[in-house]
Amino acid sequence: MLVATEGCELDLARGPGCLIVRVRNFQPEAPEATDLAERLWTLAERHMIYRLVLELDDIDILRTILIAQLICLHRRIAQRDGVVHLAGLSPYNQEVLRTCRLDERLPVYDDRFSAAKGGGPHWPR
Repeated sequence: MLVATEGCELDLARGPGCLIVRVRNFQPEAPEATDLAERLWTLAERHMIYRLVLELDDIDILRTILIAQLICLHRRIAQRDGVVHLAGLSPYNQEVLRTCRLDERLPVYDDRFSAAKGGGPHWPR
C-alpha cells in the first residue's frame, strides 16, 4: 500500500509481527519533512503494530532532519515496548548512525527480511 504525502512516499507491507515501511522520495527541504515521525506513528497506531522496519535504501544521505525524525519515532515506539529497525542503509549512512551513537537504538540490517527477523535484545520474539 502506497501512502503518498508531501515530502515523501511511504510504501507499506506487513511482515511477521511487524510493519515494513519503505521511505521513498524523501525531500528534507519540504516543510512536511518534520512530520515524518508523526506519520509513521499514526501508521503504527492504525495497524496496532509497534515493531517497525524502515527501508531506507532510497536515502542517499542521512540528513539531520531525518535523524531527528528517527529519534522522535524511536522514543514514541519505545514507550509502547516496540522497536524500530532500519534496513538498506548505505555503509556511509551506517557510519553516520555510529558517529551519532544511534546504532544501538536504531539497529541496521542489510535488508527487510533480516530486519523483520530481527534478533538479539532489540526484537522480542
